[in-house]
Amino acid sequence: MSDNYYTVADLAAEFGITPRAIRLYESKGLITSRRVGRTMIYDHRQRARLKIVLRSKRVGFSLEDTKSYLDLYDADRSNPERLLGLMHQCRTRLQELEDQRRDLDATIAELQNVEQAAGADLSQLDIAPEEAYQQFLQRLPLSDDQPG
Repeated sequence: MSDNYYTVADLAAEFGITPRAIRLYESKGLITSRRVGRTMIYDHRQRARLKIVLRSKRVGFSLEDTKSYLDLYDADRSNPERLLGLMHQCRTRLQELEDQRRDLDATIAELQNVEQAAGADLSQLDIAPEEAYQQFLQRLPLSDDQPG
C-alpha cells in the first residue's frame, strides 16, 4: 500500500502467512487495524506487533502468552506502582524464558549426542553416515518441514 500503511494482503505476503491468520490475531486483540473505505489497514506499529506475534509463535508461546507479552508494551508508564508491576512481570517472564532456554539447550545437546551415536553406529557397519543420510533424504516424500 504505502511505506507507512499495510493491507492484510501486504502483511500476509511479507510474512508468508494467510490473511485468515492475520484476522485471527486481530480477533484475539494481538493487533489492530483501521478501516479506510472498504480496506483494513495496519500501521508500522501493528506490523511490528505482528512480527512479535509470529516470533512468539515460533518459540512456542500460546496466543494468550503472546497477548500478555504485548500488553507489557502498552502498560501505563506514568504510574510508579504500575511500572513496578511491569518490572516484576518482565523479571518473572525473563526467568521463565531463561529456564526454558536451559531446557532447550539440554535437549539440543541430547539430540546431538543421539545423532552422533547413530553416525558412529553406521560407521561401525561400514556405512558412510553423511552419504547414507543424503540418500535417505532422497527416498523420503517431499514436505516443507523435511530436515536438511
